[in-house]
Amino acid sequence: MDLKDRICIVTGAASGIGQGIARRFVAAGAKVAVADLKGDAAEATARDLSARGPGSAIGVAMDVTDEAQVNAGVQRVVDEWGGVDVLVSNAGIQIVHPIEDFPFADWKRLLSIHLDGGFLTSKAVVPLMKKRGGGSIIFMGSVHSREASPLKAAYVTAKHGLLGLARVIAKEGGPHGIRTNVICPGFVRTPLVEKQIPEQARDLGISEKEVVERVMLGQTVDKEFTTIEDVAEIAFVFAAFPTNALTGQALNVSHGWNMA
Repeated sequence: MDLKDRICIVTGAASGIGQGIARRFVAAGAKVAVADLKGDAAEATARDLSARGPGSAIGVAMDVTDEAQVNAGVQRVVDEWGGVDVLVSNAGIQIVHPIEDFPFADWKRLLSIHLDGGFLTSKAVVPLMKKRGGGSIIFMGSVHSREASPLKAAYVTAKHGLLGLARVIAKEGGPHGIRTNVICPGFVRTPLVEKQIPEQARDLGISEKEVVERVMLGQTVDKEFTTIEDVAEIAFVFAAFPTNALTGQALNVSHGWNMA
């Protein structure tokens, strides 16, 4: 499987999992648009990845909840390289509260970034992929696309929703060679997860050690965090897979936390 010279957009790619995926794609020779709400950070990441090669990268400022920004960012990629072959919809946030204390504004914000972001970026690239005879759309789900945890009403709802969106696009895109799949990581020790540890310790009334060992890793087979590199490798497989044999699927990368 090969990504050499394939044109890719990765959202939320200035840091964390998105950056790891962008790095893996550039290492495979792809052309990668590092799209992120933080435009300066996206540009800095793109410069670093381009220097590493053998592929290349550009930074694109993009608020995935803003249709005009999404369309402008995608158009910049088209102007730069001529089309889009791969979309990784990775931008996301985490907010934790008990359901009765969950601010409605936080609920709407989280769902908008995950679901509106996945919808708007897909809507923008599908016509381009049809023109090129196919492509790959990858949503960043979670084990919480299949499971539920306390305090995560909005996150679990959003990640479940991405499964449905992916399956619809897989059916609509299949006749045009467009594959759509979902990566479902377990806990990856990114800044997003580091922030959750004290928050959940406070809200659940347990120690931070217990949050890590019981809540985050308690259902794994080996008490290990999933790594950014683990997730990036699955993204590479989904992006580079050559046929519709692999579409509409959700793959857990979770050290056995969920085996569905």
